[in-house]
Amino acid sequence: MNRGCILLFRIAAGLAVCVSAADQAAAQSDQCFIYGRVTTISDNVYVGAIRWNDEELYWSDYFNSEKYENEFIRDLSDVQREKLNRSGRSISILGLTIRTGAVAHTHTFACQFGDIASLELRGRDLVELELKNGEIFELSGGSNDIGSPIRILDRELGELEIKWGRIDRIEFMPTPARLEMKFGSPLFGTVETKREEFTGFVQWDHDERLSEDNLDGHTEDGAISIPFTKIRSIEKQANGCMVTVTSGRELYLTDSNDVNDDNRGIIVTVPGMGRVDIPWYLFRSVRFDHDAGATACRYEDFRDPARLAGVVTTKDGVSYEGRLVYDLDEYMDIEMLDGEDGGLVYQIPFRHIAEIRPKSYSYSLVILRNGLELLLGESQDVTDKHDGVLVLSGDDTRMYLPWDSIEGIRFK
Repeated sequence: MNRGCILLFRIAAGLAVCVSAADQAAAQSDQCFIYGRVTTISDNVYVGAIRWNDEELYWSDYFNSEKYENEFIRDLSDVQREKLNRSGRSISILGLTIRTGAVAHTHTFACQFGDIASLELRGRDLVELELKNGEIFELSGGSNDIGSPIRILDRELGELEIKWGRIDRIEFMPTPARLEMKFGSPLFGTVETKREEFTGFVQWDHDERLSEDNLDGHTEDGAISIPFTKIRSIEKQANGCMVTVTSGRELYLTDSNDVNDDNRGIIVTVPGMGRVDIPWYLFRSVRFDHDAGATACRYEDFRDPARLAGVVTTKDGVSYEGRLVYDLDEYMDIEMLDGEDGGLVYQIPFRHIAEIRPKSYSYSLVILRNGLELLLGESQDVTDKHDGVLVLSGDDTRMYLPWDSIEGIRFK
């Protein structure tokens, strides 16, 4: 084969690879959406893309509730329980402070939809949640994720809104490569703050989640409503925002909570890291990528949940290794650590955390597996409101370590 033929062969091969990659990306373009089978109390079955009312619709979105009871409190001595029961505590999630009972030590529960195998209703406010590994959680209320209607795009019948009380069971399954019906296109982009950037699924003003949603505001000539799918970028300027549309045209918008300091903030769910809530005063700009989000997070990308395990070192230099129960509550790697760093509010699955080091009564250093270091406070998970860590060793020894005795925790 001569050099010209070889060159043509390589070009053809390269084009084939590009086409194959493009075809693969296109084939995966709908797989970020929640999908499954809903069975009602009348044994009617509906299959298709699922959305929680007008809110959660991606596998990376969070399901929130509250654990029915805390089984680990019984592992403490009477003296240890009495110490914990002396004062009530509070937790902070995405800026919302929730006070917990002083004796029950019940905790909120959160995981991503991609970690769930099924939900089975046991009562109006009671749910049995099964994780992908078969682990069962008994949950009760705690958020509008339990009790609100869900919408499903049945592949034969179209869109239905099903009241919560009519649901018997929801079984989640991998989303087909291409959906005939879907709720819209992902709103995905890179948000720049005064300190760093975050790339992921965007919730603008805690509300708009789809590219088909609209950004509202006023130009000097009147009111306008622009679909996010037509927006390339938004940059905060003075009392409004400079909006650049896909053609490059710029418009300065004001007088709307979408573009001024009445904005409730921008939530970014970052694949492989977790969720960060960015208050408006820290927001600088966002650049949208209306193609990237489609392949960012599939049901298959969420590996089976595992028990928390690691090494806890005390201030006395003694180390304890085994399975861990963090804050006397979280014991699965899909559960969340909550905290605030300089106004940014984080919810991070434990599976993404490498190490936690308490630094004071008010803060802890949290080191992620991707190398990011965060000094988190304002939450029971990282302050002196912490309930302590239970270490379960292979010989069934249970060692309880109060938070103020811990030097650091290294997760396996």
